[in-house]
Amino acid sequence: MVRISEDLIRKRAEHNNCEISTLEEISLHQQDIERIEYLDKWCRDLKILYLQSNLIPKIENVNRLKKLEYINLALNNVERIENLDGCESLNKLDLTVNFIGELTSLESLKNNYNLRELFLTGNPCTEYEGYKEYVLGTLPQLQYLDGREIEKSERIKACQEYSLIRTRIVQQQLEHKVKREKQKKEAADREEKQKKNEEPKSEKKAGFDGRWYTDMNKAEKAEKDKQDDEQNEEFWNEKVDFTPESRIAVHKQVQKNKEKNQPQEEKVEKTPRRLFSSDGRPLNVNEAKIDFSLTEDDNNNIVLDLAIFRHMDTSLLDCDVQPNYVKIVIKDKIFQLCLPEEIKSDSSSAKRSQTTGHLVIYMPKAGDGVISTLPKRPVDDSFKKKEKKPPTKTKDTEIRREVLEVDASVHKCVNIGDIVNEKKATVPPLGSRQINKAIERKNSENFIDDPDVPPLM
Repeated sequence: MVRISEDLIRKRAEHNNCEISTLEEISLHQQDIERIEYLDKWCRDLKILYLQSNLIPKIENVNRLKKLEYINLALNNVERIENLDGCESLNKLDLTVNFIGELTSLESLKNNYNLRELFLTGNPCTEYEGYKEYVLGTLPQLQYLDGREIEKSERIKACQEYSLIRTRIVQQQLEHKVKREKQKKEAADREEKQKKNEEPKSEKKAGFDGRWYTDMNKAEKAEKDKQDDEQNEEFWNEKVDFTPESRIAVHKQVQKNKEKNQPQEEKVEKTPRRLFSSDGRPLNVNEAKIDFSLTEDDNNNIVLDLAIFRHMDTSLLDCDVQPNYVKIVIKDKIFQLCLPEEIKSDSSSAKRSQTTGHLVIYMPKAGDGVISTLPKRPVDDSFKKKEKKPPTKTKDTEIRREVLEVDASVHKCVNIGDIVNEKKATVPPLGSRQINKAIERKNSENFIDDPDVPPLM
């Protein structure tokens, strides 16, 4: 059984950027769907809904779609019209080639004042005597029935004989109901018989000890294929009524034949992608097979430029910058790159180009003065806002500046250039072998060198 899932709807909503909350049109035809669900919760703005060529037996979970204008349920297993009275904007309803025998269920569409077109061709109810007159009398708002425009004279005649026609329709419905019960019973007996024929025989052959396994396995497979071919031929030659049960049986038989004819491939479990080595070092990974460049700019930053697709939504990207590697998840595919030196992850930033769509990550280096082997990044002003030039000054708007004259003999200024006369000794980096020698101070004039005093250690 195929269920309507969020992934299925998003896949069918590519024209709406995979957004389902604002979706107005969706096509779910030929998906083997057996139930309508979730559409009234996820897609409240739907206007057009295509559900033809499925296995839907009941109209449900569309009653709250107030904006729905057109629904196509042709070639399904619908047996009665229901749960459409809440679709206020419904203009066109297509139920071609279904199994609607309860024609009085059409009365549930009386409150759909905007309904203009109705298609019931290929349903058992179209064979009822007085079918067309009953539909016209029940739904006066209709303008087209089964693709043909309704004339005014036909509508007047249907209204005059409506009570008599409705009595005939109800009688024919009862006869159809008895016929359907008989068809359901026959279908159940046929399905039970088919299950018994498909049960494998568990007879053990005497003397079998596994030595002739290959030859016997081939013989059993050939015999089973022969039985399947005979059952398949018998299934297609059997004459049955056109019912919902027969449609489901045909669908199952077709699926069975497809599976049989398809070559069986051994399922190989995909091993998870390794991102780190056994000693904890990050590995280079490019599952998305995307182009990139790693350069260095004039501000002592390592710049990673990823050629992301221009129209890809930024919400599908996940960026993680670490001191020694960077990891980006691009639509469930991992891109990981080891960095040549340590960077400041807290100060890093990521930007998306509005012209090319590329993702550019700026990562400041952790150490200063380290000579890098990365190529210099060309200046790119696509991310910077253009600075407005100051307006040119004319003679009328020119600002006059006066220079104050100060007497240097009276006003003395502090020379900030001589605040530090001597450069302080720089502390060597941790782990270096450089040893700073102590600077000896000159002795004072009153210094007496006493040999009895021990030296200071």
